[in-house]
Amino acid sequence: MKIATVPRLLCLSLSLISVNAVAAPPPAPKLVLQITVDGLRGDLLDRYKHNFGDKGFRYLMDEGTYYTNAHYQHGNTETIVGHVSLATGAPPSVHGMVGNVWYDRQKERLVYNVEDGDYTMLTQGAGVNQSTEIDPTQKTAKLDGRSPVPILSTTFSDELAVASNGESKIFSVSVKDRGAISLAGHSGKAFWFSKAQSEFVTSNYYFDEYPEWVTAWNTEGYPARYSKQKWELSLERDKYTLKEGPQEHKVDLAGFKRTFPHPYGPSSFQYYSTMLTLSPAGDELTADFAAALMEQEKLGQGDFTDYLAVSFSSNDYVIHMYGPSSLETEDNLIRLDRTLANLLADVEKQVGLDNTLIVLSADHGVPEAAPTVNALGYKTAKYFNQDALINEQLVSRLNKEFGLDENAVRLYSQPYVYLNHEVIKAKGASLEAVQRVVAEEITKIKGIEQAVTSTDVMQNNLPNTRLMQLVKNNFHPQRSGDIYLVFTPRTYINDMDGLTIASTHGSPWRYDTHVPVIFAGYQIDAQKVSREITPYDIAPTLSNVLGITQPSGATGKVLKEINSNH
Repeated sequence: MKIATVPRLLCLSLSLISVNAVAAPPPAPKLVLQITVDGLRGDLLDRYKHNFGDKGFRYLMDEGTYYTNAHYQHGNTETIVGHVSLATGAPPSVHGMVGNVWYDRQKERLVYNVEDGDYTMLTQGAGVNQSTEIDPTQKTAKLDGRSPVPILSTTFSDELAVASNGESKIFSVSVKDRGAISLAGHSGKAFWFSKAQSEFVTSNYYFDEYPEWVTAWNTEGYPARYSKQKWELSLERDKYTLKEGPQEHKVDLAGFKRTFPHPYGPSSFQYYSTMLTLSPAGDELTADFAAALMEQEKLGQGDFTDYLAVSFSSNDYVIHMYGPSSLETEDNLIRLDRTLANLLADVEKQVGLDNTLIVLSADHGVPEAAPTVNALGYKTAKYFNQDALINEQLVSRLNKEFGLDENAVRLYSQPYVYLNHEVIKAKGASLEAVQRVVAEEITKIKGIEQAVTSTDVMQNNLPNTRLMQLVKNNFHPQRSGDIYLVFTPRTYINDMDGLTIASTHGSPWRYDTHVPVIFAGYQIDAQKVSREITPYDIAPTLSNVLGITQPSGATGKVLKEINSNH
């Protein structure tokens, strides 16, 4: 019997097809969308989920891979620290952002994390309005210029730019400058909301002049849509999860009121733009601008994966003003859920959710307001008076042992006490000995859990505990202070530049380190994972999916559930 043979040319062709099929690069998402909700503690999504729709948070939680037990591994859980940790996959000991502000010993002043005198704002007068700014960290900045230069590690977005040789389009948007700049990295483009000008702005680090669409968006005057409007409850009062508790601790800033409704006032009001950021309006404006950016810059339409980071800031501001167990916080998240659904609908229309790798997380958690837990019987929750740190006993001991007075302590800036090295040296005293005395005396103060000297951190002279590891992970030798303060659980300083607020974050306790981490969209399975992870894992995992180099200082691990080989 004659056996049929395949022509030689056809064999060769089939062989080539087979080789090519094996060698072809794996498909990649057209867009990476990184969503950050400022101050979203890890339990809040599940707490308020029943009041969400199907297309926002629920889509991510139910159709994505939802990590319910993600914790930061650094002590100072502030905005810039968390955002840069998300971007770099590393703690502040690596990326250098030890706090929203720190004392620069060369400049001999406190510096704001992303201020940079080598660059200027593209919009004149778009920097900080010292007379109306309520964010004390931004008021610290002496210069209007902004850039990512102070970030000491590469970011995921930086490595994406390198991998595509600059072909990937990389953008980041937020109300907060530090929220946008951190995730854009050194190679992307960042826009943020200027409360001074009530528009989205940037610096000449990124552009010599605004793209035409940005000017057009700002010209439309979207923020003015809220003029003379009010932030009112979006549901009937009995639909909300928690009953309204004590309200005396809530903040009435410039007539915005402690309870609903919260009036924005006319657009001419000097605090008008600030009111927008203290409400769902801030997130709505951010999403509107991000949607316009996505369309105008044609994200997800090229040959390489593009990147868009959107950091929603209102949740953080609302919790500062009203606390996490308030009607305001729940209603803000309900409205953010709708805003998020609209943004995801825009992504679906332009790119397709199946073509978009989405990751949502937060930069830090938050504590309950002290009066809220006091009412539940937790008597030791309290607001701490910063003036108690430099007391008579401390000054007396400094004088007795070293001949020093209160000038030996330069300042306290969360979370560090900075000593005056020049004064101590002039007295011939040992810096290590002075650090130890100050730490010992401060630890005696009610409300202080630990006072850890930088000498003990550098000499690795710390007990092997979770708390001490988080303190160590926050230490950078050029930026950290002499003594790291840890307040007792549910104790914190609630003063924001003279404004008494309801709640603030910044501790190493679990309520401040706990955030959600959710991956959804492109090739992501629906599952809930309770294994403890860290948000540092996000940047390495994104890098692994795209097959690119991890950020230079990344310490996080690739999450095994987010498989790059589906």
